[in-house]
Amino acid sequence: PLSVSPAADPAVISPQDPTLLIGSSLVATCTVSPDFPLKAEDLYWTLNGRRLPAASYAALGPSTLSVALAHLNGSRQQSGDNLVCHSRDGGILAGSCLYVGLPPEKPVNITCWSKNMKDLTCKWAPGTEGETFLHTNYTLKYKLRWYGRDNTCQEYHTAGPYSCHIPKDLALFTPYEIWVEASNRLGVAVSDVVMLDILDVVTTDPPPDVHVSRVGDLEDQLSVRWSSPPALKDFLFQAKYQIQYRVEDSSEWKVVDDVGNQTSCRLAGLRPGTVYFVQVRCNPFGIYGSKKAGIWSDWSNPTAASTPRSERAAGGCDPKGGEQNTTLRRELKQFF
Repeated sequence: PLSVSPAADPAVISPQDPTLLIGSSLVATCTVSPDFPLKAEDLYWTLNGRRLPAASYAALGPSTLSVALAHLNGSRQQSGDNLVCHSRDGGILAGSCLYVGLPPEKPVNITCWSKNMKDLTCKWAPGTEGETFLHTNYTLKYKLRWYGRDNTCQEYHTAGPYSCHIPKDLALFTPYEIWVEASNRLGVAVSDVVMLDILDVVTTDPPPDVHVSRVGDLEDQLSVRWSSPPALKDFLFQAKYQIQYRVEDSSEWKVVDDVGNQTSCRLAGLRPGTVYFVQVRCNPFGIYGSKKAGIWSDWSNPTAASTPRSERAAGGCDPKGGEQNTTLRRELKQFF
């Protein structure tokens, strides 16, 4: 609300700082203090700095002026709309904030992931409409399924506007219940509860030590090697990898899906005498026997290498990568 001075307020607006549903109507009154020699006809109203028409006013007494507002739209800002009572010379006598909006909807689409089994980050969507026109708080809560107490996530907006990060003290081999509560001045809405096991939502850092090099004088091939994620080296898990590559003067990446769980691959059918950028990512799955599909890591930083100059064409990957020439080319054809 707008502050007025000095000690005694010149006037009082009623209701003070109301909260209303979109489409509501409101009659507000401005009553001048007996200490100030102002009459109802000396007053006017503004809403967000815009003077309201005199046709919406009514004198309810010698020093009280009302204004009628119909079919209110959502507040322009979450801090509320400023309804102000003025004296004839423009002076501010009193103010009230109107909070006009909608109650929150049930948050939806909760998804979570754990980086290297050490933490948990969750994201959600704010409901089908999303916009409430009011400041809306979102609180992510979680508990161990059978015997845990409710915990509240503390680190918000870490992965976007509707997200929260739980940095530590998470249990493995025990499912969690996770939900999001949305609240504002008009109500509370609670999402459905999501059940998850940390082992089922693990992702990891991009594969390290990515190296791209020529394969002798073979002008249409490059060798790619990388290391498995070091953060998971002490855990029983499987991994699958993807490679994407592009030529230097293109923004279009080609993805190689069938690399499997090997940490090397030969790209074949490339353009001779061309610079290629290569990235690798990892999907750790089957951690301690988890049956879930796993979550892909981010791509590694691009690594560049060029093929020798000559003539050839097409594209692919040979995970075996060991044989030479005729045998190699026959296998590469089978690969595509």
